Amino acid sequence: MEYVRLGRTGTKVSRICLGCMTFGEPNRGRHPWTMGAEQSRPIIRHALEAGINFFDTANSYSDGSSEEIVGAVRREYAKRDELVIATKVFNRMRPGPNGAGLSRKAILHEIDQSLKRLGTDYVDLYQIHRWDPGTPIEETLEALHTSERRHLTRFVTMQNHLNLLYREEEREMLPLCRDEGIGVLPWSPLARGRLARPWGQATPRIESDDFGHQLYDATEQADRAVAERVAQVAAQRGVPMAQVALAWVAQHPGVTAPIVGASKPQHVDDAVAALKLDLSPEETALLEAPYVPHAIAGQ
Repeated sequence: MEYVRLGRTGTKVSRICLGCMTFGEPNRGRHPWTMGAEQSRPIIRHALEAGINFFDTANSYSDGSSEEIVGAVRREYAKRDELVIATKVFNRMRPGPNGAGLSRKAILHEIDQSLKRLGTDYVDLYQIHRWDPGTPIEETLEALHTSERRHLTRFVTMQNHLNLLYREEEREMLPLCRDEGIGVLPWSPLARGRLARPWGQATPRIESDDFGHQLYDATEQADRAVAERVAQVAAQRGVPMAQVALAWVAQHPGVTAPIVGASKPQHVDDAVAALKLDLSPEETALLEAPYVPHAIAGQ
């Protein structure tokens, strides 16, 4: 496993971040395709054994049960100081006017709840899940800051929507992040699984993933050509499609660690193997050629 600095910080993270939205009780929250604690345990353990030390979850994933599972399994298999745990705040967690958002009141309440679910007394990376237009950014920054001084901590990472089907971040945000030294943690590097299998092949997650339909279905014909190029390169290399799609994201300038969801041990293995799959300039050009501009999505 390779380890790199997280943005301009001194913290070292694995080049693969395990996305933990897959882990959660199916009867809690909005994702019926998630895996409960018993199903999640071997996946998390396998990731740890593969050298992955970076885990990304959120307070809202499966109504908090993702954090609960990550915390419980972590206590079984790893020491807290060996891991870099990231979680998020913004989405609604309870009724009432202060049950969501990025106000000081909401942030201070939600970090306490996340710490309880994770079973730890600190998180390494606390992220805002979405922009809150109803709260002054100064209030949010001061609430996120952990020092008594007034010098506000800068953002050190950004989770960008980036994969071979969606590359709009290349226009402005990725160059800005490189210029500012902000670590880039792409989410959905496999386009919600659409780049991991032949185009149109359904899975329970794809069929029930309403957010995924919003992100990709409107550009199906253009995206099909990209997916077919991924399949072509994968066949020529003799590797799964997922490895090719992940390799493209991992090799993208400025990317720190793609956030990879996994529901099988093989998904972890493919992610790790993708780090060693060095795409040639010709292969990269082949993969990128069919892309057409997309409407902004996932923000």
